[in-house]
Amino acid sequence: MRTRFILIQTSHAGNVGAAARAMRTMGFDDLVLVAPRWANVLKREETIQRASGALDVLAKARIVETLDEALDRVTHLCATAMVPRDFGPPTRTPREHLSQLVQQGGGEQHVAFLFGSERFGMRNEDVYRCHVALSIPTDPSFGSLNLGAAIQVIAYEWRLALGGYEVRDATAPVQAADAKAQAGMLAHWERALVEIGFLDPKAPKKLMPRLTQLFNRAQPTPEEIHILRGIAKAMVDPHRPATDGEPPSPASDRGQR
Repeated sequence: MRTRFILIQTSHAGNVGAAARAMRTMGFDDLVLVAPRWANVLKREETIQRASGALDVLAKARIVETLDEALDRVTHLCATAMVPRDFGPPTRTPREHLSQLVQQGGGEQHVAFLFGSERFGMRNEDVYRCHVALSIPTDPSFGSLNLGAAIQVIAYEWRLALGGYEVRDATAPVQAADAKAQAGMLAHWERALVEIGFLDPKAPKKLMPRLTQLFNRAQPTPEEIHILRGIAKAMVDPHRPATDGEPPSPASDRGQR
């Protein structure tokens, strides 16, 4: 579904850059500015800095003189107005309206989102042209949103309605050590605990079964098994220098205090 973001009479160059960044993070790149304060706003230093790398959106963006020009080929128009207008379109939350728009088979629609100027918001005559007024639910006692923040919310809600993006893992999936490695580590710990006098082999009670369950829940990785075995070695011989993956022994630690 084609999507356009239209900013009317934007007065702060930084907000144009913030808009480009907000759109780019959600996969949109059609930005039209209607009569912005600065004719060269797309090339101003503040705009470029606030775009944070979304330069492709700025390069593709267009500046027009009238809203009519910005609405070329648009078939579904959404105002962003926090205050409902008498005789205006219905006011809905973004999530409510946008999910319905997709469910109603709007694949052939060309959707546009209108944002008014920072100082005056949207004019009534512009709101009246829209099919819906989207109102972002905010704290009733403090409903003022920065233009860039409002665009980010609308872009996110629209992307979510369109299916969203998969969440990517920041790290590789964790691979737990196999049962044999964990059993070897537990046997090592049992010998060490006996040697330091923490475990009485004649009256072991339930210490080792409980430790077994603890490590079953933790599902340590092979690297973590290696560390745990290094700890067991250090418990038995605190004067032995630490080796690969093992913490310093108390003896070597003492010299650094």
